[in-house]
Formats: sequence, C-alpha cells, structure tokens
Amino acid sequence: MSGAVDELLARLRRESAVLVRVESTQGSAPREAGTWMAVWADGLTATIGGGQLEFQATDEARGWLAGGPPIEGVRRYPLGPSLGQCCGGVVFLSYRLIDAGDAKALQAELLAHLEPVGLFGGGHVGAALARLLSTLPFAVRWIDSRDGVFPPDLPAQIETEHSDPVQQAVAQLAPGSRVLIMSFSHAEDLDIVIACLKRLRERDDLPYIGLIGSKTKWATFRHRLEARGFTAAEMDRVTCPIGVPGITGKEPEVIAVAVAAQLLQSLPQA
Repeated sequence: MSGAVDELLARLRRESAVLVRVESTQGSAPREAGTWMAVWADGLTATIGGGQLEFQATDEARGWLAGGPPIEGVRRYPLGPSLGQCCGGVVFLSYRLIDAGDAKALQAELLAHLEPVGLFGGGHVGAALARLLSTLPFAVRWIDSRDGVFPPDLPAQIETEHSDPVQQAVAQLAPGSRVLIMSFSHAEDLDIVIACLKRLRERDDLPYIGLIGSKTKWATFRHRLEARGFTAAEMDRVTCPIGVPGITGKEPEVIAVAVAAQLLQSLPQA
C-alpha cells in the first residue's frame, strides 16, 4: 500500500510506467476493485494478484511502453482455462500511461480508497503501528500533543498533526475513521475517549474506537465515564484492551501486529 505508493512516486520522477488498475470484478477474483500495479520497462510496483492475469497484463502494458498501440477502454479477463487460472471469476482492468506530471494527482487518487485511521500517540507502540499500517489499506492521521515526536520521511499515507489539547483533533477526523488511542498519559487518553464518545452521540461515524491498556485501566475509565453521564451502551463502543486475543507479547511490534489484525477484522467484508 503505502510503500508501493512511495516507490511509484519516486520512480516516476525518472521514467514512465503504465498504471494497471482493477476496475471491477465478478465472482471469485485474486484482488478487489481499486487494486493497482505500475508496470515499468524492467519491473513492477505493487500487484494485482499474480498468476497468469498479472503476467498477461504486464506483457500488454510493456508492449505499450515499448511503443506499441495504446490500450484503450477497460479489458475483460475471464479467470478460466483460457488464461490458465481457476478462480472462475472475471476481472476488468484499465491501463493508463503515467509520467512525472501525474505524480501529485496519482498520490491523491491511489490513497483515496484507503480506510482512515486516527492514531493518537507518538510513542513506541504508536510508531510501530504507524509503520505497519502504512503497508496495509489504511490512511493514517497520526496525532500527538508533543512537538518533535514524529520521525522524518514518513510514507505517503501517514499525515502527522500536532494538537494541543490533543482531543481537539477528534472533531476533525475523517468520517468513518477507526480511532486508536495510546497517548503518553492516561489523562490524555481519557480526554480523547470522551471526545470520541461525544462525536458518536453527534454523528455516529467512528466505527472502531480502540484504547490501549489493561482491563483494570478500562474499569477505572468506565467509572469516570459513567460519572460524566455516558451510558453502558455508549461505553461498550470502546474496545479495551485492543488487539486480537491470543497474542501476548508486549513488544511494540507484537502489539502493533495484534492491533492491525483487529482493525482488518473491523473492515467491511467483501
């Protein structure tokens, strides 16, 4: 995802490519609509699922790059014996010649279909999560109240924000954002949770709110939230502890894997 976009933009400064994109599918297919790959004269960036479909699409795109006729419209590929694949579905691919002049528009286009995540906290776990989420279908808004906590040269789909007080950023999150809360203090965490629950009352557009911490921490938070007038049903919208069950490691990278897996589970199922 993110690393692929960065690779595409960097290489596009030096050479042209053909962007191959899955426009739609019918039945069983290797990848979903919106998936893309860039075909270079001597390599690929990203993948549309591999196999004979990708091999044929690459061959056709390289023919265009080498001076052959343009590939117009959307092409239909049945994934059956004629293509040497047994998925049984149909994939519709579009082809587009791209160069350095397309970079800015491409960045916005290729990141637009990613699911938004609001990540609060620039500590070790936050950094591990940001790195991991940048390889998955998420666009990350990474937020902290402290200056100088974000590393330089982040992937294209990670946007950083300094917000003090940090909970003010909740109101500006994109609709449909999944929220991860892991700031440097419990007081900030509580303020962010409160802001998220208030937004749920007003707009109900945050499908996942995850708070890092133990069951004891969450029990304490529930008492404080109840004192502020939040109902049990509202508090049940918060996931704490976060991460898929059964992964017990405490290393930041291990926690990041467990949390990223839970976020993937929260996405709409095809």
